[in-house]
Amino acid sequence: MDDITALILDDHAAFRRGFARLDDASDTGQMRAVWEPLALHLEIHAEAEEVILYPHLLRRGGEDAEEESLDAIRDHNKIRDAIAESRRHEVGSDPWWAAVWQARRENTEHLGEEEDEGLPDFRRHASVELRAKLGEQWLAFYGEHPDGRGLVFRDKDPERYVASAQPQDPQAQQ
Repeated sequence: MDDITALILDDHAAFRRGFARLDDASDTGQMRAVWEPLALHLEIHAEAEEVILYPHLLRRGGEDAEEESLDAIRDHNKIRDAIAESRRHEVGSDPWWAAVWQARRENTEHLGEEEDEGLPDFRRHASVELRAKLGEQWLAFYGEHPDGRGLVFRDKDPERYVASAQPQDPQAQQ
């Protein structure tokens, strides 16, 4: 079965390739053709992590799981905000590029932190069986939301997210 952390890393590689393709886009048609699916994938990915990965990291992760989760939600918000800003401008214009580059910078920082902190923490504390089960949920999430259908892409309050994702019963963490 697919491990959720491997599926997340696959998405991360796709994001890096997408931004590299954007570097090579030579006209607004190519820019739009690369950016629109990339931006959508970034938003769907953030939602999937917030629904599937981070609640389990909060329940099973190490002592830094709460801070890792807070940071991830803040990063997702910054990426969403930059994507939203890009949509306010004509593709290829200076303000559009500024927003796209902001999304890229925020995403690059987020990927590094997640790959160096959150995902290793989760792998250390979650069983292989749980990671496979969550991998199934990850694939199902993408299948249930083709092209982001049914999802609402909006910022989340990090503290409220973490508070609502943590189990209320201390026994639930075991």
